[in-house]
Amino acid sequence: MENIAIIRPMKTSIKYDVVIIGGGLVGASLAAALKDSGLSLALVEAGTHPHSNPPPAQAAGANGSLRDTLLDDWDSRIYAISPGSRTFLERSGAWAKLDQNRIAAVEEMRVFGDADSKLEFSAYQMGVSELACILENRLLQHALWQVLQEQDNLTLLNPARCAALSFNDEAAELTLEDGRTLNAKLIVGADGRNSWVRNQTGISAAPVDYQHHGVVANFSCELPHRGIAHQWFQPDGILALLPLPCNRISMVWSVKPEKSAGLLALSNEELCEQVSAASQHTLGKLQLVTPAAAFPLRLLTLPHISANRVALVGDAAHNMHPLAGQGVNTGFRDARQLAELLLDRGGCTDCGDAQLLRRYDRKRREDIHTMQATTYGLKNLFCNDDPLLRTLRNLGLNATNHLTPLKKLLMQHALN
Repeated sequence: MENIAIIRPMKTSIKYDVVIIGGGLVGASLAAALKDSGLSLALVEAGTHPHSNPPPAQAAGANGSLRDTLLDDWDSRIYAISPGSRTFLERSGAWAKLDQNRIAAVEEMRVFGDADSKLEFSAYQMGVSELACILENRLLQHALWQVLQEQDNLTLLNPARCAALSFNDEAAELTLEDGRTLNAKLIVGADGRNSWVRNQTGISAAPVDYQHHGVVANFSCELPHRGIAHQWFQPDGILALLPLPCNRISMVWSVKPEKSAGLLALSNEELCEQVSAASQHTLGKLQLVTPAAAFPLRLLTLPHISANRVALVGDAAHNMHPLAGQGVNTGFRDARQLAELLLDRGGCTDCGDAQLLRRYDRKRREDIHTMQATTYGLKNLFCNDDPLLRTLRNLGLNATNHLTPLKKLLMQHALN
């Protein structure tokens, strides 16, 4: 029998300057920030990305008003976007693509202790137009992906799942489950709190379980919120109500797992009554608009957020308590810093240069650790039954409220 030679195709690897793994808010914002960089980019997203389609309000036809659509459909994942993050998103063109009718400005913030103490911040006092903008995850994802789909220097790979990652002195090689291989000078891990990229690099640390869940839901309220964000520090949890358009609010209630389970088991009317009572009926009667959901909270502090030809951003690089609303903003600052370094590399042509990545690590360390220490300390200070601590924390809250320079100092970081 004649021998037949089987010729197998040679394995080819597509070359890029930067491969970003994870197409969520932070990964997508980094890719968008590099649209005019001249770098060749690829973004690998595991899911069939739902954000290529318009959110319901933008797709609403003539038979439904915007207000009706807003009231009928809202994403339960809401973010408070800082002025600094807004500027970052404006530069990439993403902010201009947002439906402005679905964004609410925070003009004032009121923080209450558990013994008639309070701390108030206002945009006027800080000399800014707003303290933050509240908007949906889905809305921002859609805007960012619109930018990405128009981007000439970017290859979108989705759905695509990662299978293997290897490194040499010159580059990293990423193998996808479908057999494609990508060669990159730099791999960016933007793939969330359970980051596959982080695990491949060996960067690790044991997360600290806060023993709290974040319970989220949206409500319409009887009384006008007037663009004010409210937060109550209570012995059994931390309740935040954030303003939304159409006189609606978004709730994030950080509570112990057993209370979280109890809240999820309540009827709509019972949940509204509990939230109204916990917020001292500040906004009158509440009506549930989106079902309550819960997620576990944890602290993750890594020894470093870069490795050989790898940089981590967003939840892949750090986890923190949501009480200050700074999780996503810290991630955007990761993306902003990394983009700035990649855009201004001096004479360095290698995006994955070890010295460049060490600069990224150093520049991000203080910000990340400051936000983590602040949120961890506040959570433990207020969720504590010690009577001495209770007295001290409420005295401190009231004292800070009368010191305008100190308030400005506290807020300055959160505005970046």
